[in-house]
Amino acid sequence: MPFFPQLKSLPNEDISILFTLDNHSDSYLCECGEASGLSVKDCQNVRAIFISHTHIDHFIGFDKVLRHQLGIGKRVIICGPKGIAKQVQAKVKSYLWNLATPDAITYEIREIITTSQIETYEIQPPTWELKRLGTETKLYENERFSVDFAILDHKTDSIAYHFKEQDSVNINLGNGNFRGGKWINELKQAYDNGESERQIKIDGTNHLASALFHLLEVKKGDSLGVIMDHGATESNHSVIKTHFANSNQVFIESFYKLEDKEKAEKKAHSYSSASGKIMQECHVENAIPVHFSRKYNEEDIQILIGEFEKAYRLSP
Repeated sequence: MPFFPQLKSLPNEDISILFTLDNHSDSYLCECGEASGLSVKDCQNVRAIFISHTHIDHFIGFDKVLRHQLGIGKRVIICGPKGIAKQVQAKVKSYLWNLATPDAITYEIREIITTSQIETYEIQPPTWELKRLGTETKLYENERFSVDFAILDHKTDSIAYHFKEQDSVNINLGNGNFRGGKWINELKQAYDNGESERQIKIDGTNHLASALFHLLEVKKGDSLGVIMDHGATESNHSVIKTHFANSNQVFIESFYKLEDKEKAEKKAHSYSSASGKIMQECHVENAIPVHFSRKYNEEDIQILIGEFEKAYRLSP
């Protein structure tokens, strides 16, 4: 799989997930909990940070990330829910910055207001004043993947993220009688742009692009989901199904054991069997339960995981 996620937090620590891609130097961080596995190098290689919400167990580790990113001279993207821009500013302004210069680090903060409105800001040392950049409709995209998101209810907005790798298109000349050439890139462009009537010239002869599409082999890109704190409600589950159906891999909050279902409902958290069931209904290829209540010991966590697996593996 092109996405390589790593849990940087132990089962009894705050949640933090780092992922990388093959042949790609940058890494990406989901959640900034107090994670012992997050190294200096990890922090310095992070190109974008994705925060579900700013309860302390999801955001307290940002100070560690900030500490190790100072001086790298990069532009780092921070994505999160309404209010996160001022919360990032409040964190950084709690320190003294008389020796810092603007080129030490730049944060671009993308604040999710609604599913179609994202407010963007820029913030730099030493003053850390928020500069509004504008409004966007897409959250994040780079040369390897794009990011879809869903807003879930946790008695506050909790953002679930879906990372989708771009599909790759390759040519199989064995399916035809043509030699290679620049026409291959033209054919790929026609396919990507839906230009089935485009004329493709090969060895002086024009061919309809649609007549050559059989030479292309399309490999579907990988997908990775991160679904954190949410109530196990019908409305939340409906949103999850819409955004995460048939995903390759999903990390999902499973905060409580089944016997603590009532407590989960009061605190708008999910619990083991509910998280497993929604992943089964979404036909997720590989679902991983994470983010357990810190009140549980190792034995409790194994029971919780067993409850999740039973619901997840249950045939529909």
